Amino acid sequence: MSKIVPVILSGGSGSRLWPLSRKALPKQLLSLAGERTMIQETAARAHGEGFAPPLVISNQEHRFLIAEQLRAAGIAHAGIILEPVGRNTAPAAAIAALKVSEDDSEALILLMPSDHIVGDTAAFHAAVAVAAAAAGTGALVTFGIAPAAPETGYGYIKAGAALAGAPGAFAIERFVEKPDRDTAETYLASGDYFWNSGMFLFRASVFLRELARLQPRMLDACRDALAHAHRDMDFIRLGEPAFVACPSDSIDYAVMEKAASAAVVPVEMGWNDVGSWQSLWDIAARDESGNAIKGDVVTEKVRNSYIRSEGRLVAAVGVEDLIVVATKDAVLVSHRGASQDVKKIVEQLDRAGRDSHIHHAVVHRPWGTYESIDSGPNFQVKHIMVKPGAKLSLQMHHHRAEHWIVVNGTALVTNDDRQFMLKANESTFIPLGARHRLENPGKLPLQLIEVQSGSYLGEDDIVRFEDTYGRVPEPKKQD
Repeated sequence: MSKIVPVILSGGSGSRLWPLSRKALPKQLLSLAGERTMIQETAARAHGEGFAPPLVISNQEHRFLIAEQLRAAGIAHAGIILEPVGRNTAPAAAIAALKVSEDDSEALILLMPSDHIVGDTAAFHAAVAVAAAAAGTGALVTFGIAPAAPETGYGYIKAGAALAGAPGAFAIERFVEKPDRDTAETYLASGDYFWNSGMFLFRASVFLRELARLQPRMLDACRDALAHAHRDMDFIRLGEPAFVACPSDSIDYAVMEKAASAAVVPVEMGWNDVGSWQSLWDIAARDESGNAIKGDVVTEKVRNSYIRSEGRLVAAVGVEDLIVVATKDAVLVSHRGASQDVKKIVEQLDRAGRDSHIHHAVVHRPWGTYESIDSGPNFQVKHIMVKPGAKLSLQMHHHRAEHWIVVNGTALVTNDDRQFMLKANESTFIPLGARHRLENPGKLPLQLIEVQSGSYLGEDDIVRFEDTYGRVPEPKKQD
């Protein structure tokens, strides 16, 4: 049997886990339940013997973070495909199947969200082996999680007859939407229903054949988007017009519910989709008072709470059943039972035109990070870190000037027609309108303070002329 190709879907913003998860740095790129980030954990559990290097499908904004996190985890990937817009899981699966088919149309694809937790890797591998046998019979396979409670937040799958030739797999009798509490109780009691995990395994050729039968317009659009894809460094950018025109739908609705042969492999593997702070409390190690504590936290007479600090001291007294999460620039306080509604706070922030649901205080860029330290009328102070060997784009600003003060490391500065080095405790001035660039030629991170002054200080006041990371717009073709 050929190796299984893991396909990792890295989309979504994880808004129910605000303020830790934000659009520019969502939950799959965070370390929420261990030392590694969730996408690193996902890649690691489908790595090694029997698995090919993973293929990742992501949006454009997170491409450098994903590449860096996989590199840091020591996992070589087969490519990172960039979607110009989100179109749900069915088109993503189609793109993956088409891409994998370029080398082997009979290859097995293991489709996984990047933001789920699997506590029992051995059980996961055993379930994958069963699913591979089922996929070998021509079935499209999903993984059903043995329910531990009458959960109303998940869809369910009802298992039917045992699948011939694949012990441990069952034909799917039906998919069920998220039920009410009473219905969920009956599902739990029956023993025939399983939570829908959102993970799938199938032969590329079988999935494409079913897609051609059920969703021909979607398949044509995905085929066109891949045909017009182009390489950008280590990334594959899909053809934008074709993918934008692609219908948006989930793999469940578009294919699985109507497939000629769909199967489910029930498994108990410590699965959690980490859909809320309540979910993290559920799986966290808790003290004798039922509290899950992370970071600099002091409590007195606190019970059954999740309290997390990303730096500042958090003290709680005489409370119970709370979620408290403190970051550099935001604090969330929620009843545990209302943690699904954190998404509504994010929606309020969006309507108010604020950006604290998009960016953290520390903003990641492919060359390093920056953090706004202070700001006021016509000024802003930032701390900037540039990775060794990295450089910012050659750029200019219409509305602001900048002062740079090096704190640690060595900076190579371009200021119009001059180029020079700055060391620790040295500074320079970049006038408004000057073409400038900041580089780190050293082997240690470059740390500096930037003081901006001017009539407008927004990040969109950047005109790029050259850029290592492909952020200079291509010139428009003349007719």
